[in-house]
Amino acid sequence: MRAIQVSQYVKGPLELKVSDLPTPSPAADKYLIEIHSAGTNFFDILQIAGKYQHQPPLPWIGGMEFAGTIAAVPTSSSSPRFKVGDRVFGANQGAYATHVLADESTLLPIPNGWSFEDAAGLFVTAPTSYGALVHRAGVKAGDWVLVHAAAGGVGLAAVQIAKAKGATVIATAGTPRKREVAKEFGADYVIDYTDKAWPEEVKKLCGAHRKGNGKAGVDIVYDPVGMIEPSLKCVAWNARLLVIGFAAGKIEKVALNRVLLKNVSLVGVHWGQYARFETETVGTVWKGIFDLVAQGKFRGTAFKDASFAGLESVPKALQALGGRETWGKVVVNIVGDEKAKSKL
Repeated sequence: MRAIQVSQYVKGPLELKVSDLPTPSPAADKYLIEIHSAGTNFFDILQIAGKYQHQPPLPWIGGMEFAGTIAAVPTSSSSPRFKVGDRVFGANQGAYATHVLADESTLLPIPNGWSFEDAAGLFVTAPTSYGALVHRAGVKAGDWVLVHAAAGGVGLAAVQIAKAKGATVIATAGTPRKREVAKEFGADYVIDYTDKAWPEEVKKLCGAHRKGNGKAGVDIVYDPVGMIEPSLKCVAWNARLLVIGFAAGKIEKVALNRVLLKNVSLVGVHWGQYARFETETVGTVWKGIFDLVAQGKFRGTAFKDASFAGLESVPKALQALGGRETWGKVVVNIVGDEKAKSKL
């Protein structure tokens, strides 16, 4: 097989190289997957530099999210869930390759009508946003939801889920193109968060369109960036503020007097740990996501302004992702359209 193997840490994605390696043999407890598309993540960039919280022992193959077809089933299983040829998506270390071994628990069937490209970006983003908004914040019809970095992978998932549940969405994004994308995926209003007065813009919208306590601000804040402190300026009584991550690179210190005075809840969401601490919720969340897909209320968020074809394009895809040049989920097509060329 071909893969991007990391044998020593690198300063940046463009230093990554493609290697020829032995194709994994069918395993007793794992499926062999032929990868068609691989999703990129910010933590991939940290990992190749040796800066991520989870570092495999060297050497290892980069990438985590993938979509592809079953090439071989576990050799010890008499009744595997999937059969050879089935289309699946999942997450497992080693996605930047033509093949990967994966446990059954890390695989799901690709929804009907979905491409490998869109499915490759589904495993992390959709359950993070669904688990946060539905399971943790209880989003419902009539709520107003503020989604930060709304044109990112988890952001576009959050916009769609909030809208599917009947909420009004205010989306923030830093460029005109990203605000346009947020609107295309269903946001009712868009705001430029590079303007320091953005909390006032949120308050103006709520003041003009809401009643009662809602005039003060939104009911739910979805924050994968690190913008909880300024968001507290534009929330309503009993608001729920979802702490998803710190893409801006700084962990905030929050004035707890504002939390008290507005009777709000700060809610942490670490989706990756649900499989360890709250396994029963994982199936419930995925059922909810697949229901929305079947209803036509949730669609893939793969970045479409440029295409990345072949393992050789992984470094450029990661470079574009790290440079904030993209929206949605940046996906590399490992197998498939050989005519596609990287445009970045």
